[in-house]
Amino acid sequence: MDRRSLRETAFKMLFEYEFKKDEDLNEFYKEALEILEISDDEYLNKVFFGVIDSTDKIDAEIASTAKGWKLSRISKVSLNVMRICVYEMTYMEDVPFAVSINEAVELTKKYDDDKAPKFVNGVLNTVANNKGLK
Repeated sequence: MDRRSLRETAFKMLFEYEFKKDEDLNEFYKEALEILEISDDEYLNKVFFGVIDSTDKIDAEIASTAKGWKLSRISKVSLNVMRICVYEMTYMEDVPFAVSINEAVELTKKYDDDKAPKFVNGVLNTVANNKGLK
């Protein structure tokens, strides 16, 4: 599975986990792999568990950048896409920030409404700028 497909799979898993947070995280992950009929992958594992472990820090960064937007107003699709991207920009040096942002925008185009990609792009570019990546 290529990195783009793995990123999309991580997004789907994180999105679903939003609605099943009372389940055991490790069991949820194992079941998701079985349902999706895929084997575990280092990138997928790192992103899924990393985003979950860092959600508070990532969400604080998104909230401080998305001026005038409470996290509760941001769609779960856009929020989870941005979480993956911010995680990659913060913790994964092997992923260029521009690639991560582009992939996030593409996922948003595929799964959210027409206005969401512009919003996601703006927030993520500001995060990258604030991190000194640009």
